[in-house]
Amino acid sequence: MKVLSYLESPDVLHDLPEVFVGRSVQGAMPFPLEAVQNGKVFFILKLKGIEDRDAAAKLVGSSVWISSEGRKKLPEGEHYWGEIIGLQVVTEDDQVLGRIEAVFPTGSNDVYVCRGGEREILLPAIVDVIRKIDTERRVMVVRLLEGL
Repeated sequence: MKVLSYLESPDVLHDLPEVFVGRSVQGAMPFPLEAVQNGKVFFILKLKGIEDRDAAAKLVGSSVWISSEGRKKLPEGEHYWGEIIGLQVVTEDDQVLGRIEAVFPTGSNDVYVCRGGEREILLPAIVDVIRKIDTERRVMVVRLLEGL
């Protein structure tokens, strides 16, 4: 299977026993991981049970997830996108702006998509904007710069 990668390092896949594939997290099915071939933007996965093009074609449009137990521990201050998505966003003066609904890379930094308030807000993942991330309380504290 050819998979579009959002991983900073595809090396995380090499020691995993399995991945989960599906159109939603709730509907994802586990597949033993037989082989991984790295590419720049894509990587190739060989999954046990997916033996031909027809079987792979049924998975087109699906996402690939790994279990939280399979993820390596990140350095202090870094977070996986799955930990960021769903966080409530508040300003330093406790104004609720909405929730993080998506994350996308831009090259220099990620951008967090906040929705639920008056408008969609794109928050660059830089220290001047993202003041605190509390994954236990599920809250992100931000400072809105002029123009945001």
